[in-house]
Amino acid sequence: MFEKLKGVEKRFLEIEELLGNPEIIQDRNLYQKYIQEHAELNKIVSGYRNYKQILIELEDSNELLKDADPEIKNLAREEVNTLSVKKEKQENELRELLIPEDPLDKKNVLIEIRAGTGGEEASLFANDLFRMYSRYAENRSWKIEVMNHHTTGMGGLKEIVVMIHGKGAYNRFKYESGTHRVQRVPATETQGRIHTSAVTVAVLPEAEDVEAHIDPGEIKIDIYRSSGPGGQSVNTTDSAVRITHLPTGLVVTCQDEKSQLKNKNRAMKVLRARLLDSKLREQHEQRSEERKSQIGSGDRSERIRTYNFPQGRVTDHRIGLTLYKLENIMQGNIDDIIDQLTTYYQAQALQNAESSNIQTF
Repeated sequence: MFEKLKGVEKRFLEIEELLGNPEIIQDRNLYQKYIQEHAELNKIVSGYRNYKQILIELEDSNELLKDADPEIKNLAREEVNTLSVKKEKQENELRELLIPEDPLDKKNVLIEIRAGTGGEEASLFANDLFRMYSRYAENRSWKIEVMNHHTTGMGGLKEIVVMIHGKGAYNRFKYESGTHRVQRVPATETQGRIHTSAVTVAVLPEAEDVEAHIDPGEIKIDIYRSSGPGGQSVNTTDSAVRITHLPTGLVVTCQDEKSQLKNKNRAMKVLRARLLDSKLREQHEQRSEERKSQIGSGDRSERIRTYNFPQGRVTDHRIGLTLYKLENIMQGNIDDIIDQLTTYYQAQALQNAESSNIQTF
């Protein structure tokens, strides 16, 4: 770790020198690039320099332990204990800072929620999850854009695709991918029996065209008349759009807008996100088993969480977390779960990086 930190500090000093170069200053793009890199490294370098200062003070205090004066020795012993705690804390912070930042974390996020096993009850719970995520986004002042949805007669959702616009949205939602299981007495149950149903959630980072370029010659676009509960307000015109990506067979439909152009634009956004997600998954599969375990939480076939309504309990099976505040969580207060998942997977990333001696810089 310390060799990495030395390398970071060396690079930081190189950038400071470059930022004073008149030729660099005149090149606006290059200057901005170095300014950004300087800002990114500054936190690490500041922490490293603080750590080196703690080491110096600790060495001085250890020397004072040899002093013949008992009072000085007692003061030095207290200082050594205090500085030892600081040293350990600073080491941990530096390790976290050296974990490579996921460039996708700052992106908007596309969330696809689909009812699984459980019939109408699964559809109702899909709607509950959508409401939970929406409230979480609203509390952060993030914009919610429904791309496409299909409702049921009882107010449930067969599926819904929603884009959440906000800096860091993908970072906060990325561990929600997987199967969410609910245990409760359905509204349709007359004998009070508890049923188990499931809903699948897919979380995808928004993709720019440069990240997932779509060749117009590789897509087939069909225009048709909207129908069903999701398209009742727009079923008088041929505004619904279905896009098929011929190389992969991916199909995206959108019918929520009255405008054919808006539906097409939304469908293209979804298709780009799915293509980027597919590309990322291929990259993940090529990595070692150790690395794959780090990203295992993204497997949509994995049962990640159970919501038990009779007990008021939510359990995340990946980290063994159980919280008895289900009602509060369903209102969108899911930071407790997200924070603990983030800590867990960051620790795994650090462990994997250290064991495989990944060169961060």
